Amino acid sequence: MSALSLRSPERVVVRMQRRSLWAGGALVVLGIAFVIGLRIWVASSPENCADGDTTRCGDGTYLPTYARTATQTYLSGGGTALLVLSVLIGVFVAGPLIARELESGAFRFAWAQSVSPARWLAARLVLPALLATAGTAVLVLVYRWARSGVLGEAPTELGWSENGVYPALGPVSLAYALFAVAVGALCAVLVRRTLPAMALTAVVLGTVMYGFGKRRYELWPTVRGLGDTPWPGGSAWNIESGMLTSSGKELYWKDCFTRDTVGPDCLRDQGGVTGFVDYHPTSHFWPLQLAETGILLLLAAAATALAFRVLRRYHA
Repeated sequence: MSALSLRSPERVVVRMQRRSLWAGGALVVLGIAFVIGLRIWVASSPENCADGDTTRCGDGTYLPTYARTATQTYLSGGGTALLVLSVLIGVFVAGPLIARELESGAFRFAWAQSVSPARWLAARLVLPALLATAGTAVLVLVYRWARSGVLGEAPTELGWSENGVYPALGPVSLAYALFAVAVGALCAVLVRRTLPAMALTAVVLGTVMYGFGKRRYELWPTVRGLGDTPWPGGSAWNIESGMLTSSGKELYWKDCFTRDTVGPDCLRDQGGVTGFVDYHPTSHFWPLQLAETGILLLLAAAATALAFRVLRRYHA
């Protein structure tokens, strides 16, 4: 079999979906241009100090420019934007790329040309996976570059642990993109109808993303600070706080809001003697990122294997 015939399934995918691929590429380019434009806007705004202060340096007053504060606000949703992009990738794979051909019966033409079902599905997964990974990697690098230049006095909205920021700072975004491709393929071969497959993909991805956003802090053990002022400094991610009784029982400040006493004596009245804070220091960023990335890649591999198995069973 010639090299040309070996590449034919992939070429068919490119020709059939070239408009969608161009649209996806244009979306990535626009995102990159937007972020670069924000960074240029900040750099061209008048500032007196390196951290963006417009007042005299060293006077104790921090007043950033409008360009800096607006850019910080825009960038605070960078991680969310990449998650939405992953959902769009998964919906595209599930609907126009796979389910539409299964629903219309167009797949039979390809299989009649000595293209096996496994080869047919692989051709529809490899290209989106490669493009999604490459595009997301570039967006992550550009986002990290832009964020590092507008932190100023480290606003909380750009903190590394914020749900709107965290996915855009590391490989977890690439893992979400690959997971989206795998989920899209699995939903397509399970449902075999375009719109239901697209809807199911969006629901599954949204649920997984929401779950990780809520429970991400459990992916790595926290550090506990003890004492009268146990609050960590810097950009630590505070998880839980309260006081310990003499027997070691944990009392939480959040429980005070359900009681009549909300003041500083709330926990002491219950026997609290030592304050504590459970938190993730900045050094936990990479362990958390790699743990979530590993889980997502395992889920992606499982979804991909199941998609091939379902397709083989349906069309054995």
